[in-house]
Amino acid sequence: MTSARAAVHATAASAHGASEPRQEGPADLRLVAPALAAWAAAAVALDAPGDAVAVACGAAVVLAALALRVAVLRRRAEREPAGAPEGERTPEDPRRTAPEPRHPGPEPRHSAPVPRRPVQEPSRPGAGPGRAGPGASRPRGPRTWSAGACVALAAVLLCATAGAASAALHAADVRRGPLPALAKQYARVTVELEVTGDPHLTRPRVRGSQRTPPALVFDAEAVRVTAPDGGVSAVRTPALVVVRQRDAGDRSGPAALAPAASAAWRGLLPSTRIRVVARAVPPLTSGDQAAAVLRVTGDGPPVVTRPPTPLQRLAGGLRAGLREATDGLRPDARALLPGLVVGDTSRVPPDLDDAFRATDLTHLLAVSGSNLTIVLALLIGPPHLATRAERRGLAPRLGLSLRGTAVIGGALALAFVVVCRPDPSVLRAAACGLITLLAIGTGRRRTLLPAFAAAVLLLVLYDPWLARSFGFLLSVLATGALLLLAPRWSAALQRRRVPPRLAEVLAAAAAAQAVCAPVVAVLAARVGLVAVPCNLLAELAVAPATVLGFAALAAAPLALPAARVLAWCAGWPAEWIAAVARWGAALPGAEFEWPGGWGGGLALAAVIAVLVPVGRRVLRRRWLCVLCALAVVLVVCRPAPLTRVITGWPPAGWRAVVCDVGQGDGLVLAAGDGTALVVDTGPEPRAIDRCLTDLGVRRIPLLVLTHFHADHVDGLPGVLRGRSVGAIETTTLLDPPGQARFVRGTAAAAGVPIVPAAPGERRHLGPLTWEVLWPAPAPPAGRGPERAVPPDAFDGPNDASVTLLVRTGGLTLLLLGDLEPPAQQALLAAHPELGAVDVLKVAHHGSAYQDPPLLHRLAPRLALISCGADNPYGHPAPRTIAVLRAQGAQVLRTDTDGAIAVLGTPARLSAAVNGRRDGGRPPGGRRTRAGPARRPVRGGRRWPAGSAGRRRARACTSA
Repeated sequence: MTSARAAVHATAASAHGASEPRQEGPADLRLVAPALAAWAAAAVALDAPGDAVAVACGAAVVLAALALRVAVLRRRAEREPAGAPEGERTPEDPRRTAPEPRHPGPEPRHSAPVPRRPVQEPSRPGAGPGRAGPGASRPRGPRTWSAGACVALAAVLLCATAGAASAALHAADVRRGPLPALAKQYARVTVELEVTGDPHLTRPRVRGSQRTPPALVFDAEAVRVTAPDGGVSAVRTPALVVVRQRDAGDRSGPAALAPAASAAWRGLLPSTRIRVVARAVPPLTSGDQAAAVLRVTGDGPPVVTRPPTPLQRLAGGLRAGLREATDGLRPDARALLPGLVVGDTSRVPPDLDDAFRATDLTHLLAVSGSNLTIVLALLIGPPHLATRAERRGLAPRLGLSLRGTAVIGGALALAFVVVCRPDPSVLRAAACGLITLLAIGTGRRRTLLPAFAAAVLLLVLYDPWLARSFGFLLSVLATGALLLLAPRWSAALQRRRVPPRLAEVLAAAAAAQAVCAPVVAVLAARVGLVAVPCNLLAELAVAPATVLGFAALAAAPLALPAARVLAWCAGWPAEWIAAVARWGAALPGAEFEWPGGWGGGLALAAVIAVLVPVGRRVLRRRWLCVLCALAVVLVVCRPAPLTRVITGWPPAGWRAVVCDVGQGDGLVLAAGDGTALVVDTGPEPRAIDRCLTDLGVRRIPLLVLTHFHADHVDGLPGVLRGRSVGAIETTTLLDPPGQARFVRGTAAAAGVPIVPAAPGERRHLGPLTWEVLWPAPAPPAGRGPERAVPPDAFDGPNDASVTLLVRTGGLTLLLLGDLEPPAQQALLAAHPELGAVDVLKVAHHGSAYQDPPLLHRLAPRLALISCGADNPYGHPAPRTIAVLRAQGAQVLRTDTDGAIAVLGTPARLSAAVNGRRDGGRPPGGRRTRAGPARRPVRGGRRWPAGSAGRRRARACTSA
């Protein structure tokens, strides 16, 4: 008995054990179904026809009324027994029971009370087994729908009706007015807009050989539209504004923002009214929140017709004060602190943003409920002690009552919404943070889930577009996991002797990651393995950085020096968070590819559902926990010897690797232990960084950039990340100038010198020797300060590509960059001694523009093509592949084979492929062998030639 009572006490919900009068019962899920019904109905009704939504809402209201009527009848029937004649004694009549006869002896002092038995009534005449007397009630069959179930069904139907009606009304605003029709005509209109969201710059992306410049994007509401025919309409139509401004001095793209104009546009505050001349275009999807996309092109600042409201000016001044207070901090702290406090990510560089995405720490950069909860916790202390005598925080020290604490907490929530802007994400954060205030009023933890469900319901009714927001979905899932899963997982960990505080933090991070991972897989087609440890490490610094950051925000308008001191103090924990993100993202196994879309998300959810019960069993055996932890560490750290044994990549003795960098070029030539010569970096820093990490390259004495197109140079930050780079060698044509400036600026920031490539230049590095064959010497320069050679010396940047002839281990490799046929013909004429090669990096991603005499002269045994899957340019061209194969070359391409490694010697040349990471062959899945070499004499020198005919590649499974 003692052990049973101890077990009950240990498993009690309260910290005081089973004797605590306020015990936490089962979760109250009554509002969950109505909230989900409203959410689903709003998501469906946003792009459904209005008449269909009206009919569905009417039917739902009728069904809800019927359900309520049935509930009333059932409740009345339950209160009045059927068949009881008037005047007959009811079961509640005390005379229906008689006292139990007492025993003659004394009654024990601590004996339990004996229940009374009902007195058996004498049977009436004619009554017997199986027959009911005249006054007996008839037996009732089982009811599938009770009164409570009918009420719950009515609540679900009514909430679904409200959600669908609200969504239909909001969708009608999108379709109302002349702007949607003008957008379908791609008309040029004059629009007066009211800004509703903060302007922000999009990240530049590489499209083909060009980098699309950043555009300024913000949400607005059109209030007056002037059509091309002069008609003026007063409307209230939501729109998305894209501002593009031209810079005549940069030919890298059509929309590089001028600094002065960009500052004016980015300084727009919500509630400001502006007038723009724009071209209206339809949105990307029919169910988009914006009725049209307004593309604004201009060189000047916006034309303001009405300034922002005083409240928005106050909020903007506070945010500007925080940015000014953080100006003197180190780069990571300067970029991160405004994002942690008010969600201002305008200073966050792309590499830090990628690190936060890889480690699933992006919720720290967005305004979330945790920001407000931290501030409220400073006021009220731990929520579970907020209504007790031992409550903590500043409130009891200031002598505030519970009601006063709730009022001040509500004021803080309102200030939070004003300063962080009343966007839907901020409203979500405020609604989630107010759950803590509701818990103060009730003192019961059970009220958290109903309050959260009510907040979700109200937010969906207020803004039905949230029903289709993945950010809103992630927020709801994470908060629901903290309320439902985290307490149980924490209790399970504490039963296994994990310290309470560590158990709570670990359970919260694991629960949030478990429910959010499938949604992240839907969006990003990946699964992060370091999210939980990185969140645990970052959690140590989130609260100090947030509290000190809010203090600097409040002090900036009053005393800027004091705000700078507070910001300096907050910069240390902010730098810790940034260091955690960069460290986690730099691990080789920080994330792995997973099928995207809803199919991949459902598959990951099924895997997690299987792993959770398996994890419970693993926790019961300590040795299994140690083995699983060791396996996770090995998968994340991926030691090179272990990775090579398991995956077969990189293959032993590789001499050159064409990295799978998408639609671009990135090639690595081995030059010793951890040392390599790198030629081009591809369009994405993460892709080339991952390739170099897999190959174990830590030192790059020379990085060659063949030309300045974005698909060859934009991955430069990924090469410089965590590696020693001696110098960068580039072509002599600084075109496009914008991307040439990007290379120079990135190299200068890393302290790496830039040297021009010289024709005839010969170098060696370990087993490597190479010669620069192209570009040819240009005529004397002097036609512009931005160019090292005249613009007519080459027919575009492609023809200025640095071409290298490389020898390693007896193999000869020719790297043609992106040379076009005119330059290929000039190369062949300038080097008549050029003969057959073992390996050819085909020019310009295998495009159809090749010079047949050059391909015939080279006669490669192995032809390598670097291109992206499903690229819009048709690379590689079938004609080019056919010509190469007709000459006996084995053709490999990164879009289907993945990364390609060149192995062997001239007598035994082969290649290994790593397989596509997006669902193709598994890594290390295939190895091909090129045909045998012939050695004819051409031009007085011996060159390896191609095979006499094409041989079928032999495929074998690598180790």
